[in-house]
Amino acid sequence: MAPLGSVPRLVLLFSGKRKSGKDFVTEALQSRLGADVCAILRLSGPLKEQYAQEHGLDFQRLLDASTYKESYRKDMIRWGQEKRQADPGFFCRKIVEGVSQPIWLVSDTRRLSDIQWFQETYGAVTQTVRVVATEQSRQQRGWVFTPGEPLTTSASQLSLQACHLRSGPGHPLPLCSWSSVISLAGCGE
Repeated sequence: MAPLGSVPRLVLLFSGKRKSGKDFVTEALQSRLGADVCAILRLSGPLKEQYAQEHGLDFQRLLDASTYKESYRKDMIRWGQEKRQADPGFFCRKIVEGVSQPIWLVSDTRRLSDIQWFQETYGAVTQTVRVVATEQSRQQRGWVFTPGEPLTTSASQLSLQACHLRSGPGHPLPLCSWSSVISLAGCGE
């Protein structure tokens, strides 16, 4: 049963490594379907907002790709894991509040607990999409390997999901085509 807001017709949970193209894919899909039909929801928004409030930080600066955000990344990840352990649906409930569009694109699904919450709450309308890019493409987008960066146990498990969209040079044909995603949305092409 849906806790808040309207009941969606489709929930697409996008996952992928940093700089894989998740935001690009979700924004392109929203552009194609229309903002009146399709909402982009970001789990990182309420996480960063709550973290900023509790630690006296600048929330807006945590939203950009700055060194400011990077300096807090490890602790933010640890803090978010602690919040999810105490309440697995904490951030999920926050992002669905007041959403009225029938199609929801969660652009930054990082944990199995997030997927489980959406599946338990919204059932069969919930689908997963994994966005994949080569390491070279990710580096061209600004990703730099950071030794010792925390990796959640479940983050690596998300790569096992069924539908993958490839992003970047050398991957012109997605494993899961745009038409498949559009079809899931029930909007035709």
